[in-house]
Amino acid sequence: MPARLIGTVVQTHGMTVAAAGFPAPVGAIAEIERTGATSIMAEIIGFRDNLTLLYPYNDIVGVRRGNRIKLVKTLPWIRVGVNLLGRVLNAEGLPVDGLPLPMLDDRILFDNQPPQATSRPRINEILSTGVRAIDGMFTCGRGQRLGIFAGSGVGKSVTLGMIARYTDADVIVIGLIGERGRELNDFIERDLGAEGLQKSVVVVATSNEPALMRVRAPMTAMAIAEYFRDRGKNVLVMMDSLTRFAMAQREIGLAAGEPPTTKGYPPSVYALLPKLVERAGRSQSGTITAFFTVLVEGDDANDPIGDTVRGLLDGHIWLSRKLSTRGHYPAIDPIESISRLMPDICDVEHLKAARTLRKYLGIYADNEDAISIGAYRRGSNQDIDNAITMKPKIDDFLQQHVDDRAQLNDTINRIKELCN
Repeated sequence: MPARLIGTVVQTHGMTVAAAGFPAPVGAIAEIERTGATSIMAEIIGFRDNLTLLYPYNDIVGVRRGNRIKLVKTLPWIRVGVNLLGRVLNAEGLPVDGLPLPMLDDRILFDNQPPQATSRPRINEILSTGVRAIDGMFTCGRGQRLGIFAGSGVGKSVTLGMIARYTDADVIVIGLIGERGRELNDFIERDLGAEGLQKSVVVVATSNEPALMRVRAPMTAMAIAEYFRDRGKNVLVMMDSLTRFAMAQREIGLAAGEPPTTKGYPPSVYALLPKLVERAGRSQSGTITAFFTVLVEGDDANDPIGDTVRGLLDGHIWLSRKLSTRGHYPAIDPIESISRLMPDICDVEHLKAARTLRKYLGIYADNEDAISIGAYRRGSNQDIDNAITMKPKIDDFLQQHVDDRAQLNDTINRIKELCN
């Protein structure tokens, strides 16, 4: 139990509450009393002019000058256990699916430090996602961190749902950050399905929740993944989206008085992103493979968050609006996507086949206008002739119905045959 510490509300500024006589540490959890209403919980985010700044979990309507503030705990933690599988939790790790509280034997801090770099074994095993385009062209390793970059409405959620249902990971932890409220059940029932939910833990913080909850939810999801990893499991983390996590931290950072930088993002955003991303990876006991979605503004891959995240990850998958409008699903652009660990985990023949297919797709894209209007004559260039011949076969390989599960061995054999 923390020492009994009581302060008083002095002022509010937006969603921030300033307290006097309350020297609790940053990250501590406090309770703000309200006259004639239930108390609200808040987290300490900083200090200014001898005042302690708190960011509440709920709306601050009813808070007035002089209300008491009590310290609840100095280190936030969550309860965990195997009974979390199949459950939907909020950012505090509490069930929100209407089912009885699970029996949980352990508790962990939600904000852990990443493993030491020197203690991480090399990644040398393939993680099957069940998505043919990923397994064949951008093979993912157990412990790898990949980004899924796309604008809105291009198929991120459907692609994540396919991976969740068809992956061979032992445990799946899904963080839905800043999503519209109606999308939660849509994702669970339509995209994830009963088969995927059975071995999954879903952590959700919808767009209407305070920024603090949208920042904490990814940390909670990663802490749960670390719990299963430390028990020897191969865990898959899927976070949708990292952009909304950054936006939530922007709200908190600006409220705490940080100076805005590129597009209004304060420095704390760029410090928090690697802290979260680095927690995924391979350890001595298990693995955490992570797919982070990045919502790029206006389909611009070089927006500040997308550009920063790309430098932190081990590869990226770009979903193309142009492909999605043509009915090509999943709308993965094989020219703009890459897996940096593919050379370490795939055999030479598989790697050569993937590179050959990318080569022909690139050649076709460079000459598509001339081919479309009939300006190119066959026989003028052997590579372009091959690209024209291969294009429909490659497209057929890359497209996959949402209910079609692709087996890893079948995918590898098919891409090798296609190349030969």
